[in-house]
Amino acid sequence: MPAFTNLTVSDIEKVISQGVAEAQAQGQPSGFVVIDRVGNVLAVFVMNGANLTLRIPPAPNGQNTDLQNLQLPAPAALAGGISKALTSSYFSSVGGAFSSRTANDIVQETFPPSRLTRGLESGPLFSVQFSQLPCSDVSRRFIGYGQPDSFIGTKRGPLGVGADPGAFPLYKNGAVVGSVAVVGDGVYGLDTEYGDNDNSKEEIIALAATRGFEPNPIIRADRISIDGTLLRWSDATPNDFKSSGTAPAFASINGSVGNLVSVRGYYDAAFGIQPGTVYGSEASGIRPSKTSEYSDSDIWVVSDGFGNNRYPPRAGTDAAAVSQPLSETEVRTILVEAFDIQRRARAQVRRPVDNRAQNTIVVVDTFGEILGLVRGPDALVDAIDAVPQKARTTVFFSNPAAAGDLQANPNPAVQQYVGAFRNFLGDPTALTGKTAFSVRAVGNLARPFYPDGQVGTEPGPLSIPAERFNIFSTGLQSTLITPDIVAHVGFVLGASPTDVPQTCTRSPEVRPGFNRINNGLTLFAGGVPIYRGGQLIGAVASSGDGDDQSDMIAFLGLDNASKKLGGIGNAALNIRSDQLKPKGQQLTFIACPFAPFIGTNDQNVCQGK
Repeated sequence: MPAFTNLTVSDIEKVISQGVAEAQAQGQPSGFVVIDRVGNVLAVFVMNGANLTLRIPPAPNGQNTDLQNLQLPAPAALAGGISKALTSSYFSSVGGAFSSRTANDIVQETFPPSRLTRGLESGPLFSVQFSQLPCSDVSRRFIGYGQPDSFIGTKRGPLGVGADPGAFPLYKNGAVVGSVAVVGDGVYGLDTEYGDNDNSKEEIIALAATRGFEPNPIIRADRISIDGTLLRWSDATPNDFKSSGTAPAFASINGSVGNLVSVRGYYDAAFGIQPGTVYGSEASGIRPSKTSEYSDSDIWVVSDGFGNNRYPPRAGTDAAAVSQPLSETEVRTILVEAFDIQRRARAQVRRPVDNRAQNTIVVVDTFGEILGLVRGPDALVDAIDAVPQKARTTVFFSNPAAAGDLQANPNPAVQQYVGAFRNFLGDPTALTGKTAFSVRAVGNLARPFYPDGQVGTEPGPLSIPAERFNIFSTGLQSTLITPDIVAHVGFVLGASPTDVPQTCTRSPEVRPGFNRINNGLTLFAGGVPIYRGGQLIGAVASSGDGDDQSDMIAFLGLDNASKKLGGIGNAALNIRSDQLKPKGQQLTFIACPFAPFIGTNDQNVCQGK
């Protein structure tokens, strides 16, 4: 349970002043973004002479697609700074502190990323950089001071979330209260070499800014391993600092060394520095459930800031496409059963060891409508947007309408993926509902090497070739949402009078302003479709810890709900994606941890189900 605390105005002034002192000592004028845990931008301060242009790295072979090699004028770097800040705050918790460099290592096509590790599998959060999209229907928007709900709920990122080093979480009393990001080198990029030191001034300055707000060293990313590899926290260390640690008063630098500046759609400098919301309070939009909502007091929900659960259990909305949609009772039971699996599961990315997993769990119908959401008290904030992406991804690719929706997309680059998918599987009728695709299976088909990590093989049908691949162009996933990101950045920079609507991908609508993949796709594990009598009726997804834990929580939660209720359940064995062997390699449906529960010796808990 995180402490109920927040960043105060004086805290934020101290963070900025410390960063400015280090930036002056390093000789690099910089921009600073400070946010709270749920993503509200509390301050944007820019030093005189800071480079606020933004350049995204090109494709490895120079054949750029999607966001690769995007070059934007000042102050576009501040948009990148907001995305970086979201990353370090949204991926951190009481049990694990992650920086934007940590995120860099776990989103790429190889983990850890290096020229020496080619042939290893992709990062555990491969593709998560395209969550928190500016067009998301889940993330809330800042609409101006004085508006009653501007600071309530999790916020979007102008470029999704970022892997560019130079952002760190901020802690008070052991709880995440926000993060600080630094920009100033003109690049919004990635680090493809795990083993070297970038000597990034952005990272040195950002680390110096966190003095007094650091996490306990035992929960830092560099104390956490995945597949036997320690994660990275920072290439910078206090030994790199050139400032004394004594920061000037903020009033002495504001207006002389630099100024607070506005970022359209995110922050209004005219109102000055704002205090952060208290995570866990109604005002933050994430809180403990009421007894009238769930009998389990350990369940937390996403609220509207006025006492109402944004995603209470409800019946499916897809009666036009499904003979018997999910009922409210079925949705509630799936959520509660999955939450119980989460409570008993051993965490992979939390300290101390044998901590329990804390995840967010979502059920959607075949239209992609969210029918209910629950989460652990300290679950990662990123999952509030990423888990609906997972659920929508699995239900979309398992849907009879999948091929038609992709072919009807106005972007020809999207349409061509249907043919590529069918050719790869050797099935001219694929994507018409015959196969139950888990998110893990979809991800297998979206890696630049198939099977994942095997260098020299061709890419999966949803990816682009490895020689063109980086995290800014992943294939179908990025092609679907690039127009939305570019349009939104134009709005932030003042080139467009209107912002993007809260609907991503420009796919055919199932109701006005809403399509089946309304906040984009994601490509790492943790979601399975739900069936009734052989008919697809929805999906359940989970995220917030290891991929295998997420698979297990969704899969076993649905299995246990099936045993309680009857009539609904996981896909029949004969239609699951692991029955397919494209290019002679069997797809995976789910992968559960071997001995996953705290306090028991249960093994192979998903076998035979």
